[in-house]
Amino acid sequence: MDKIPLSHARKVLARTKLRSNPPHSSANARRPEGPGRSGLGRDLRADVTASLVVFLIAVPLSVGIAVASGVPVELGLVTGVVGGLLTGLLPGSSLQVSGPAAGLTVLVYEAVREFGPTALGVLVLTAGLLQIAMGLLRLGRWFRAISVAVVQGMLAGIGLVLMAGQVYAMADMRPPASGPEKLTGIPDLIIDTLISTDALTAAAVGTATIAVLVLWPRWRRGAQFVPAPLAAVALATGVVAGLSLPVARIEVNGLLDAVRPPGSADFARLGEMSVLGTVLAFALIASAETLFSAAAVDRLHEGPRTDYNKELIAQGAGNTVCGALGALPMTAVIVRSAANVSAGAKTKASRVLHGVWLLVFVALVPWALEVIPVAALAGVLMHAGWKLLPFRDVVRLWHEHRGEAVVLVVTTGAIVATNLFEGVVIGLLMAVAKAAWETSHVHVETRTAEDGTVHVRVLGNANFLRLPKILDELEATLPRPGSGGEPGRGEEPGRGVELDLSGLRHMDHACRSALTAWAERNAGARGPVATGHGPCSPPHAGSGPWSGQPAP
Repeated sequence: MDKIPLSHARKVLARTKLRSNPPHSSANARRPEGPGRSGLGRDLRADVTASLVVFLIAVPLSVGIAVASGVPVELGLVTGVVGGLLTGLLPGSSLQVSGPAAGLTVLVYEAVREFGPTALGVLVLTAGLLQIAMGLLRLGRWFRAISVAVVQGMLAGIGLVLMAGQVYAMADMRPPASGPEKLTGIPDLIIDTLISTDALTAAAVGTATIAVLVLWPRWRRGAQFVPAPLAAVALATGVVAGLSLPVARIEVNGLLDAVRPPGSADFARLGEMSVLGTVLAFALIASAETLFSAAAVDRLHEGPRTDYNKELIAQGAGNTVCGALGALPMTAVIVRSAANVSAGAKTKASRVLHGVWLLVFVALVPWALEVIPVAALAGVLMHAGWKLLPFRDVVRLWHEHRGEAVVLVVTTGAIVATNLFEGVVIGLLMAVAKAAWETSHVHVETRTAEDGTVHVRVLGNANFLRLPKILDELEATLPRPGSGGEPGRGEEPGRGVELDLSGLRHMDHACRSALTAWAERNAGARGPVATGHGPCSPPHAGSGPWSGQPAP
């Protein structure tokens, strides 16, 4: 490429600046840079509008997630308030909105069922402190190293379990405890629903709610003013109230009755391994979902980028307060965050104001929740669970990276078959094994010298996953008595095999131990075995079967 003279580049830059900054009056020239008073006013109006949109989305989702988690509905709104007023004020991400998320619904439900509702506060509080510690240790960026296939599989597994549970709620029936039981019980659920008029009515309300959620965004004018979840729940509530349909409605006990700070007996349970495992699952999954959401939100706007470590600290502070109040855990919610950006939010004031509106709502008009049918909220969560299933990503990965597709499917199946924490661990192990397999390329070269010595050179990266292949190919090079001297077919006794490992860029302990044992065994049994010196040679190279010269 031709070089441009520096003087010419300066002239071009100067002309560009003049064109992009036309002359103004002296008054305008003295005006300081920045948005100015009118700019601040425009930003505030945009933030107020965006906060109302996010508030209208947050109410039905927060209530529905609380119901699905098996806790009082007020606790979902409390988490939304803390996510707005506290996490919204802290540095980290500018436009990301936090609150209760569908991604933790399954884990919270299992924790409440196993440890009781009073232990939830301790779990969330301790997970929040762990998040703060991870942020202070600057571990936020390491969450970006998690395989995307594992995250997609996690969300897909959550979506399947969430849908399997909410299909029972749509019929006003209690779901089984485990994921497999929910799936296998669906045929009986269908039969029980068909023979019950009340169950059929509730199922019709839930199905109609899903239909509104799907069709409402197509009416662009209406969707600009009323979010689809609010429209669906409002229409379902109006129909149920107008026709006096016999369906279950939300039970509201009052904010003060719902908030239960953890006691000393609850903190004493932190010594149990199962409790600590749940805390770790809360912290890791909430952090991963938050930071992946932050990366997605950063691509939607041109404002400041997210500081992952500060965002972890902000989320940890919010979860610490939520735990102290006995509320649900929080994460960054991609649905609310995307709506916040789409509604034109400019600063973090929008997410703080959305917390203000939630606080006003839960403090002044909690009775408004009592008219909402449970089946309608189940329909909202069924739709949310469906959107977590990455159908297009699975098809694309299958054509481009089949290993990633296998990791995604295995993670999803493991979560459905076991639980969220164990499923994610299985997915991470699968991803690590896949990466180790793909990076361990081993090639074995064989050459027979004139004196009958077989020279074997191993190239590439050797780890335990490739060890069977390496040993099989080495065994094929061994001389066998009376077979004519071809490698793998035999050689007269006394001829040796020279094993050269200098071409290996990496060799793990398993391979080193196995090759050492192979060389020592075959040096005495079938002739001397030697190896050339290299960076991966065993530490005791230089004598015996590992020396550069054949053993005497």
